[in-house]
Amino acid sequence: MSDGTNARAAGLQHLRRRGLDKGDPIPLPLTLASTFHLPGEPGDFHQYGRSENPTWEALEEMLAHLEDAPCVAFPSGMAAISSVLFGLLKAGDRILLPSDGYYTPRVLGDRFLSRFGVRFDLRPTASFLDGGFDGYRLVYVETPSNPGLDLCDIAAVASAAHAAGALVVADNTTMTPFGQRPLELGVDILVAADTKAPNGHSDVLFGHVASRDAEILKSIREWRKLSGSIPGPFEAWLLHRGLETLELRFERMCRSAETIAPRLKAHSAVRAVRYPGLPDDPSHNLAAAQMLRFGSLIGLTLDSADKAEAFIDGCALLQPATSFGSVHSSAERRARWGDAVAPGFVRLSLGCEPTEELWSAIEASLDALSRS
Repeated sequence: MSDGTNARAAGLQHLRRRGLDKGDPIPLPLTLASTFHLPGEPGDFHQYGRSENPTWEALEEMLAHLEDAPCVAFPSGMAAISSVLFGLLKAGDRILLPSDGYYTPRVLGDRFLSRFGVRFDLRPTASFLDGGFDGYRLVYVETPSNPGLDLCDIAAVASAAHAAGALVVADNTTMTPFGQRPLELGVDILVAADTKAPNGHSDVLFGHVASRDAEILKSIREWRKLSGSIPGPFEAWLLHRGLETLELRFERMCRSAETIAPRLKAHSAVRAVRYPGLPDDPSHNLAAAQMLRFGSLIGLTLDSADKAEAFIDGCALLQPATSFGSVHSSAERRARWGDAVAPGFVRLSLGCEPTEELWSAIEASLDALSRS
């Protein structure tokens, strides 16, 4: 897998330069418009706000630069995922979802896809290759899985699923284009929630779909237009601004996680730690082979739900929040949402605070648990 991280990061800052005329603003203007001046035949001009918007288009150019593939923007990560499932599937299709990934696609399958005659099966991420892929129209992977941080071999899944005639979708939310490149590993479609690290400031819901298959992208765009699942231009503008610092922020976040994870593992108050960057993590060898970084999420298990909540509440540099990937570090006890994890399991998302100050605050809260 090629690593053009530095080239992508450098080029990202200068994409607009190619289309600027003298006197044009260097920052992206925000276009708030539902209608456009359109006398005569519509042609290839902007027509209506449900179909196109200049701010979306600039953002999609930026996302395409990062993914090295055409992208379609959506108002949330789940809107992006829904566009793939509803835009490409039909009655009688069978799909495979991870049993331990983000729970909402499973709920969507159970409550809505099943009504339209689409059947789904579940399989753990760590053993996703087991059982093969015969009979599936679409295979959906999330690696690292959220929240357990198990991995599957993306290239091996893509190869086996394609041999069985299935499309392969990868959710790359946890890793961003700077941490993992699923399209280069053979998947057909990438989905991501840009709500997380790509925006990075906890003030926007957003998502995108990327693919190098023109027919797939055509269907996705048609679904967006006809369903009305369109992003707001202001949200697109905010994400465009956030993406300009993604590489810088993601570097700090991953570096902090790589520093703090082994310290957590050594602390007496911590029962277990999952982080692909730890040499003894079950996923470490695969992570080293298919990921560019080990990510900014750490799973740690404390003795009980009460101790997990006390750890989060007692840490001055952790926000108790259900999202991740922001400039601020955050944490939550995932069992409260019904995830199949221990009651004391905490998903820790490291942000952009100085690493040693962040560790001091985390250590102080863990030390308090040890004394209680």
